[in-house]
Amino acid sequence: MRAAVYDSVRGDIEIRSLPVPVCPPDGVVVEVRATGVCRSDWHAWQGHDPVALPHVPGHEFAGVVSAVGPEVTHWSVGDRVTAPFVLGCGRCGLCQAGDPQVCPGQTQPGFTYHGSFAEFVAVNAADFNLVALPEPIAFESAAALGCRFATAFRALTGHARLLPGETVAIFGCGGVGLSGVMIASAIGARVIAVDVSAGALERARRMGARDTVLVDDPADPGPVTEAVRALTEDGAHVTMDASGSEATVQACVGSLRRRGRHVQVGLLFGADARCRVPMDRVLAWELRIHGSHGIAARDYAGLLRFVEAGSIDLDDLVGRTIPLEVAGDALRRMNTGSDPGITIITPGTSPPRSLGT
Repeated sequence: MRAAVYDSVRGDIEIRSLPVPVCPPDGVVVEVRATGVCRSDWHAWQGHDPVALPHVPGHEFAGVVSAVGPEVTHWSVGDRVTAPFVLGCGRCGLCQAGDPQVCPGQTQPGFTYHGSFAEFVAVNAADFNLVALPEPIAFESAAALGCRFATAFRALTGHARLLPGETVAIFGCGGVGLSGVMIASAIGARVIAVDVSAGALERARRMGARDTVLVDDPADPGPVTEAVRALTEDGAHVTMDASGSEATVQACVGSLRRRGRHVQVGLLFGADARCRVPMDRVLAWELRIHGSHGIAARDYAGLLRFVEAGSIDLDDLVGRTIPLEVAGDALRRMNTGSDPGITIITPGTSPPRSLGT
């Protein structure tokens, strides 16, 4: 198969011929029809989130089952599928309780093993992790669900429990932030979008944000907090950090009203991973802080119902579609910012190729 591979941190990303993944006994091999380019892939390439080298990135994918392991009972060759980016073992207490996103034995394509910037990718514990993809949802749209949309959905509905009429301030309007804007707007919340890019804020407005705040100095949370609070009576009911930095966390907490809820979605690396939080405000105002790390396969049913109800147009999330050959260019573009919307790679293997059972 063709795959995008890099041999070193920040090294060249080349298209090579690699063996098709071996089908796990309890898993499947998926022929990748579409896969998203995510900033998490960029972080791994930059060495912020170490991976074994050489490495194939990619963790947001949709496609067709091409091979089925002997222990799999629910899936067949030709099924249209997607999967969460965190694959639970399916056996531990956390998985059985419905929380595979924090499974201690989890695997993650594109991080713990070769990912979906390729024609094929393996999925472990398929009966537990695979999600059937309804016919009306295109592969490109489903790939946009895989990490950023699904994470934003669970962050706002599962953790923050955002309600109609509440105000949510979303910090960062890349893929996950714009997903949050769409979801919150569909719920009936008032959305304040915050970003360093005027173009990203304009896109957020088109997706439902009522107000926007342009950040002049990302390292100074004070002016941003003042701007968000000026747009609200007492502060936001909910804040979501979709970018990831100490200053953004502080701005989010400072923008909340009493008894408000903050959800941390953006990854924090280096010194930011141990960021200072104004705990005096958290204590005195009884604020709640949630971490949100993906979504369980079983929760996709609610997500897909939400999408199919017509409140969400996933095509609005897709910024551009590119071939596998320029996957490296897409990652390199993230060195200087993010493209509008989600970039989708289509590896381009057609018609479907069955690898057997």
